Amino acid sequence: MRINLTKKDLVNIIYMQIGFSKHVSENLIDEFFSMIITNLKETKKIKISNFGTFSVRNKKERIGRNPKTKENKIISSREVVLFKPSKDFKKIVNSKENE
Repeated sequence: MRINLTKKDLVNIIYMQIGFSKHVSENLIDEFFSMIITNLKETKKIKISNFGTFSVRNKKERIGRNPKTKENKIISSREVVLFKPSKDFKKIVNSKENE
Protein backbone atom coordinates (compact mmCIF):
# COMPACT_ATOMS: atom_id res chain seq x y z
CA MET A 1 0.00 0.00 0.00
CA ARG A 2 1.38 3.40 -1.01
CA ILE A 3 1.43 6.18 1.54
CA ASN A 4 1.93 9.23 -0.68
CA LEU A 5 -0.41 10.54 -3.35
CA THR A 6 1.82 11.84 -6.14
CA LYS A 7 1.18 14.25 -8.99
CA LYS A 8 1.35 11.28 -11.35
CA ASP A 9 -1.42 9.58 -9.34
CA LEU A 10 -3.61 12.69 -9.65
CA VAL A 11 -3.00 12.81 -13.41
CA ASN A 12 -4.00 9.14 -13.72
CA ILE A 13 -7.16 9.69 -11.63
CA ILE A 14 -8.28 12.54 -13.90
CA TYR A 15 -7.37 10.49 -16.97
CA MET A 16 -9.36 7.45 -15.78
CA GLN A 17 -12.40 9.18 -14.25
CA ILE A 18 -12.93 12.19 -16.51
CA GLY A 19 -11.35 10.93 -19.72
CA PHE A 20 -9.00 13.80 -20.47
CA SER A 21 -5.70 12.82 -22.10
CA LYS A 22 -2.74 12.44 -19.76
CA HIS A 23 -1.14 15.57 -21.23
CA VAL A 24 -4.28 17.66 -20.61
CA SER A 25 -4.67 16.12 -17.13
CA GLU A 26 -1.08 17.02 -16.24
CA ASN A 27 -1.56 20.59 -17.50
CA LEU A 28 -4.75 20.85 -15.42
CA ILE A 29 -2.97 19.73 -12.24
CA ASP A 30 0.02 22.03 -12.94
CA GLU A 31 -2.28 25.00 -13.50
CA PHE A 32 -4.26 24.25 -10.33
CA PHE A 33 -1.11 24.16 -8.16
CA SER A 34 0.28 27.23 -9.89
CA MET A 35 -2.94 29.14 -9.23
CA ILE A 36 -2.85 28.23 -5.53
CA ILE A 37 0.80 29.29 -5.19
CA THR A 38 0.26 32.57 -7.05
CA ASN A 39 -2.80 33.48 -4.98
CA LEU A 40 -1.02 32.60 -1.73
CA LYS A 41 1.84 34.92 -2.67
CA GLU A 42 -0.58 37.76 -3.48
CA THR A 43 -3.36 37.45 -0.92
CA LYS A 44 -1.66 35.38 1.83
CA LYS A 45 -4.87 33.33 2.29
CA ILE A 46 -6.93 30.88 0.23
CA LYS A 47 -10.17 29.26 1.34
CA ILE A 48 -11.43 26.19 -0.51
CA SER A 49 -15.01 25.38 0.52
CA ASN A 50 -15.52 22.04 2.29
CA PHE A 51 -11.76 21.45 2.23
CA GLY A 52 -9.87 24.05 4.24
CA THR A 53 -7.87 27.25 4.35
CA PHE A 54 -4.25 27.81 3.35
CA SER A 55 -2.60 30.86 4.88
CA VAL A 56 0.86 32.41 5.05
CA ARG A 57 2.29 33.35 8.44
CA ASN A 58 5.50 35.15 9.35
CA LYS A 59 7.82 33.39 11.78
CA LYS A 60 10.14 35.59 13.78
CA GLU A 61 13.88 35.17 13.95
CA ARG A 62 14.83 32.88 16.84
CA ILE A 63 17.71 31.04 18.41
CA GLY A 64 18.01 27.33 17.69
CA ARG A 65 20.45 24.72 18.92
CA ASN A 66 22.25 21.95 17.05
CA PRO A 67 21.47 18.84 19.14
CA LYS A 68 24.80 17.16 18.28
CA THR A 69 27.18 20.02 18.95
CA LYS A 70 24.96 22.03 21.33
CA GLU A 71 25.98 25.08 19.29
CA ASN A 72 23.48 27.97 19.22
CA LYS A 73 22.54 29.37 15.81
CA ILE A 74 20.15 32.07 14.71
CA ILE A 75 17.26 30.79 12.62
CA SER A 76 16.24 33.55 10.22
CA SER A 77 12.72 34.92 9.99
CA ARG A 78 10.63 33.45 7.20
CA GLU A 79 7.13 32.89 5.91
CA VAL A 80 5.46 29.49 6.35
CA VAL A 81 2.29 28.05 4.84
CA LEU A 82 -0.36 26.78 7.25
CA PHE A 83 -3.35 24.58 6.48
CA LYS A 84 -6.50 24.53 8.59
CA PRO A 85 -9.00 21.85 7.54
CA SER A 86 -12.70 22.69 7.35
CA LYS A 87 -15.27 21.13 9.69
CA ASP A 88 -16.56 18.94 6.85
CA PHE A 89 -13.03 17.75 6.06
CA LYS A 90 -12.41 16.86 9.72
CA LYS A 91 -15.74 15.07 9.93
CA ILE A 92 -14.94 12.90 6.89
CA VAL A 93 -11.43 12.07 8.13
CA ASN A 94 -12.68 11.17 11.60
CA SER A 95 -15.73 9.17 10.53
CA LYS A 96 -15.75 5.47 11.45
CA GLU A 97 -16.98 4.45 7.99
CA ASN A 98 -13.51 5.02 6.46
CA GLU A 99 -11.88 2.24 8.49
